[in-house]
Amino acid sequence: MSDTAQTSAQGGDGSTARIVIPEKHPMVTLLGATDSLLRVIERSFPDTDIHVRGNEVTATGARADIALVKQLFDEMMLVLRTGQPLTEDSVERSIAMLKSGAEDVSPSAVFTQSILSNRGRTIRPKTLNQKSYVDAIDRHTITFGIGPAGTGKTYLAMAKAVQALQAKEVNRIILTRPAVEAGERLGFLPGTLYEKIDPYLRPLYDALHDMMDPDSIPRLMAAGTIEVAPLAYMRGRTLNDAFIILDEAQNTSPEQMKMFLTRLGFNSKVVVTGDTSQIDLPGGTRSGLKVVQEILADVPDIHFSILTSTDVVRHKLVGRIVDAYERWDAAEADEAAPAPRKAAPRGPRGRAPRQPHRTES
Repeated sequence: MSDTAQTSAQGGDGSTARIVIPEKHPMVTLLGATDSLLRVIERSFPDTDIHVRGNEVTATGARADIALVKQLFDEMMLVLRTGQPLTEDSVERSIAMLKSGAEDVSPSAVFTQSILSNRGRTIRPKTLNQKSYVDAIDRHTITFGIGPAGTGKTYLAMAKAVQALQAKEVNRIILTRPAVEAGERLGFLPGTLYEKIDPYLRPLYDALHDMMDPDSIPRLMAAGTIEVAPLAYMRGRTLNDAFIILDEAQNTSPEQMKMFLTRLGFNSKVVVTGDTSQIDLPGGTRSGLKVVQEILADVPDIHFSILTSTDVVRHKLVGRIVDAYERWDAAEADEAAPAPRKAAPRGPRGRAPRQPHRTES
């Protein structure tokens, strides 16, 4: 049953809806301090007039927009009912989900799905594609998360790994990355091999510290319950009872990708993450992440989740930067494409015209 009482009257090409907010939800929790959330809604529906009086919201505009506004308030009620606060970001993302036209879309189902809680912080998906990605990890043995920076593909995979370990679904977590660098070579870096590769594995350590008690991590690593290692260390192994994450997979060669995937053992789960727009491999080397999409697209129990700039959960500017680079790459590709050859002019009956006879002077 809906958490809001609604009546609507339609006329002409437009529609008017009256949405009654239950008194158990103070309007300030719904509309935000100084109506900040209401302003987000008004900016997203510029052709719709929205007025608030008491515990009633009246919206007038096109039928399609009014239907979305009514659905949005229902979803906001469902989020509030779980005890979670509404933010400008969550409202903006809710509107984007509803406007996407996806079937059975429910922003409240996205924002209330909890993966992991640690030190008062809960990790959960923030977009529809992120929820689909998390659900795919639950349903499949091997899941690929492909998308630009900031879409949460690695962070959410890490959260699912820690969740599986805490639930005793696996006995260990194995995190790996290829030690491929942009513009430098490992041999020129100071220190031992572990000191050389540590900067490439540091993002994985950082995510672990967000999700677990930092004091327990060294103990778990010493016991082998958590292993963070470069991809080369995976060769020749069979990984049973493990949650295995390969990060930065765009920097693997096709041979390395095959080697990694064939390490899969019994009762294990694999998540491969990467961004095919940030390949640091030497010129001429194909990315294993690109090739594997062609090879394994139709293999059962393997899923490819594609995340886009709309799933970026960092600063809003990051999504705009990703979009700008994609447009630039597309323009560069168009310019690099060979121009179509012009057909030679034809003479009578389709024959090429004769060239004039030339004599040497």
